[in-house]
Amino acid sequence: METDTNTIKLYYNTEREKLQMPEYGRIVLSMVEQLKEIPDREKRSSQAKAIVKVMETLNPQVHTQDNYAHKLWDHLYMMAGYDLDIDAPFPAPAPEERSARPMVIPIEKNPIRYNHYGRNIESIIDLIASEPEGEVKQALIRSLATYMRQQYLIWNKDSVADETIFADIEKISGYRIKVPSDLELSKISSDSNFSRPGFTLNPGGGRKNQRKGNRKNKR
Repeated sequence: METDTNTIKLYYNTEREKLQMPEYGRIVLSMVEQLKEIPDREKRSSQAKAIVKVMETLNPQVHTQDNYAHKLWDHLYMMAGYDLDIDAPFPAPAPEERSARPMVIPIEKNPIRYNHYGRNIESIIDLIASEPEGEVKQALIRSLATYMRQQYLIWNKDSVADETIFADIEKISGYRIKVPSDLELSKISSDSNFSRPGFTLNPGGGRKNQRKGNRKNKR
């Protein structure tokens, strides 16, 4: 039985080595491998620039990144296994840079003492406490108290005494802030709605009433 010598062998990607830079494909990887075989440094450098142009065309979203040209050349070195002797516009990256673990971002672990006011309120109070006494500080305290009253009403009750808010300010500040005895907050309008975010006073009824309003407007 004769063997067909013209048979074409097909290779599947699952049988091949995993690409380090899959966004550029195996064709670019093959170009990089051939680049390393060029003996002349000047020709090798010229060919490297051409490959970077191809990489830029195949990966256009790279333009949205800062210093994208530098990143493209870094990717070229990575695909070459960091073994590439060329004249490049940027220094060659070190292999350990890619394997380095990202910097750990510290997470705030201090518990929130007053959930209904939020974590940032303590930082704001610290800033106000450092202000010198005077009209500016009093205006800041009034604005702070108004905001805290609003937050209190959203998450707690339908009403709250101004004295309760003033007492909380002094307590949270470690009594570094003394609320002026003559400080008064503006009255709350009867039309004010302090429902929690994502909640309505009439669940499900808003859309229905809105549809009715739309029908009236169309008539």
